[in-house]
Amino acid sequence: MKNDTCKIVGLLGLILLLIFSLTSCSPDEIPVAEEPETGESETMEIKFSSWHVPTSDECTTVWDHMLEELEKRSGGRITTTTYYGGALGAGEDHFDIVADGLSDIGYFTATWTPGRFPLSDVLSMPVFVDGKDVAVEIGNAMYEKILHREFEEVKILNLNGCIQSYFWTTEPVQTLEDVEGLRMRSPGGLQTYMIEALEAEPVFMPLGDVYMAMELGDIDGIVTCPQLYYAFSLYEVANHAIVASFGCVTEGVAMNLDTYENTPEDLRAIIEEVTENPFKLTGGLNVAAIEEIMENLSNEGVEFYELPKEEADRWNDLFAEEVVMKWVEQMEAKGLPGKEALMLYKEELDNHGVDFPAYPENWE
Repeated sequence: MKNDTCKIVGLLGLILLLIFSLTSCSPDEIPVAEEPETGESETMEIKFSSWHVPTSDECTTVWDHMLEELEKRSGGRITTTTYYGGALGAGEDHFDIVADGLSDIGYFTATWTPGRFPLSDVLSMPVFVDGKDVAVEIGNAMYEKILHREFEEVKILNLNGCIQSYFWTTEPVQTLEDVEGLRMRSPGGLQTYMIEALEAEPVFMPLGDVYMAMELGDIDGIVTCPQLYYAFSLYEVANHAIVASFGCVTEGVAMNLDTYENTPEDLRAIIEEVTENPFKLTGGLNVAAIEEIMENLSNEGVEFYELPKEEADRWNDLFAEEVVMKWVEQMEAKGLPGKEALMLYKEELDNHGVDFPAYPENWE
């Protein structure tokens, strides 16, 4: 009997406790389950690499400002560390430096690894691109249309063919006959074939060695773009330039694939937006900046010689036959769509008002 009474009292106590709980707790006091972590508080450090020397316009007017913009737009959630020059390896190693994860994002030159990105050499054709901002717009379009297939190891953030290179020499040159036999430093790729088409001798050496080589007479000149010619003070040892386009090298900004895939979605969007065209974003090495560099070179005593039309046609006819058409034939022989790539490239050049004087008009 006593046990039954105890059970009844206990049960009544539980009922009263339940009633008290229901009547004393308002809806606002009911505990709410925490929402899952969205990743919007996550931070990341980006290691950025480039073979450009720290004092170059690329670093001081483009990369530094681009990385500052990443930090600013992310509200400080992205921090960056730079590795310029040869800090992580030689220029030709910079694609693998990114692909292997030594850096998270980096600037690489595809042309310096011959045969590895053959179709992308189309961006190195002899055209007149006046600014890196325009070069990136063209390169990005080509990447989306056809060149993406060559870069599956990384996430390409932008791609470009730099701007036109010139023919810089220690002695004045005005005709094809003047060029014959000259030893010219080449950046590689199609520029090597252009030098050979002119019956000059291509020589490959690091840019840092060119000054001394020209000063000592070991080479007679160099094919390169104005900003690098200016950055390495080469105007001090060779102050003659032919205004004829030699195109340039295929380059771009790549991101390590694992880093990209593990980046929070909102930070990934910021990275893609900022790096899509850093030259346009920062104003560094755009059309106006290149014009200023050309003016500076003139003030330093560089004499620019513009080929008369008849002579220019001789050079461009050689490039069309010995470089452009041969490149297409080589690509097709490898089973690659060289003709399609060239035609797509010409369309993009036309869209941006860029001249391609060596385009073989009657080849189709």
